Amino acid sequence: MVDTYIVDAVGTQINSSSVSTQPSDRHFRGAWVIEGNVIQEDMTRAKVIFKDKIREVRGPLLEAEDVVYMKALEQDDATAKAASVTRKTALRDAPAASAIENASDIAALKAAWDTSLLGDSPYA
Repeated sequence: MVDTYIVDAVGTQINSSSVSTQPSDRHFRGAWVIEGNVIQEDMTRAKVIFKDKIREVRGPLLEAEDVVYMKALEQDDATAKAASVTRKTALRDAPAASAIENASDIAALKAAWDTSLLGDSPYA
């Protein structure tokens, strides 16, 4: 039988057969830390992973919004320009949402995904 090891975010490894508890959700695998024979998520690292995912998703959304703004500029539509600027600002500010900082566990962090701004959650 081949031993399988789990390595956490800081390089600590543990034989998978000796793990008594580990998260069932692998979305934040990069935030796992090993304490004894228990694996749990480090919320500080999980929040960084979550914010990076927001940045990844918002890139194409910002590009699309640039097109909307340029069309509004060509048509000299002040209302459409203002709406586009508001949406781009919201996209830029998304990683700094208070719900992310206030999340005390992984479930609360996942719930911080703003579907109205970013679309479907990758954590559903």
